[in-house]
Amino acid sequence: MATCPQGHASGADDYCDVCGARMGAAVGQAADPSAAAAAPAPSGQAAPPGQECPVCRTPRAGQFCEVCGHDYSGAAPARVTVSGARWEAVTAADRAYYDQVIAQDGPDAHTVAFPPYCPERSFALTGEQVRIGRRSRIRGSDPEIDLSGPPEDPGVSHLHAVLLAQGDGTWSLVDPGSANGTRVNGKPVTVNVPVPVGAGDRIHLGAWTVITIRPGTP
Repeated sequence: MATCPQGHASGADDYCDVCGARMGAAVGQAADPSAAAAAPAPSGQAAPPGQECPVCRTPRAGQFCEVCGHDYSGAAPARVTVSGARWEAVTAADRAYYDQVIAQDGPDAHTVAFPPYCPERSFALTGEQVRIGRRSRIRGSDPEIDLSGPPEDPGVSHLHAVLLAQGDGTWSLVDPGSANGTRVNGKPVTVNVPVPVGAGDRIHLGAWTVITIRPGTP
């Protein structure tokens, strides 16, 4: 195994596969930047500081990206697939949540009635994003999970929240700034801060709407 001018043990005899320095160059000579970027970090040795995966932007920790599997040695990038079709979102009316909202005695609380009948509806989670809200022709809003009813929950914004597909097949939820906020498993969601969601998680929004994430039917 060759030794580069900086003292690194290198498996390559043209450019050091640790620091990228040209083999045989004088000590202190600048390394070829392109060679350093392409050289994989050998097992057990640190990767070049600050380098990110060109596929998913995860900080480099070795020859292969820990998230998407990209090979820094120059092989074709790993393809990130989203298996979102195996999940579904089921909407329903939650009387207990409605009672909590009304108990807060908001300015319009007395005008909001709990629906006497609200059948469950199932929406397959597919694609890169699934918008949650109420359809509006005037606003040009046509969310994938349309809560415009009937019955219509007046506390749901036209674009209330968005489910975002992750590269590993999971989903996260973002509230882009809804008027009345969103809760996941009872905890308030901070605007524009993604929250991971999975099987059994319950998303509450509006005056009485609950959305349950669960595995889809094969």
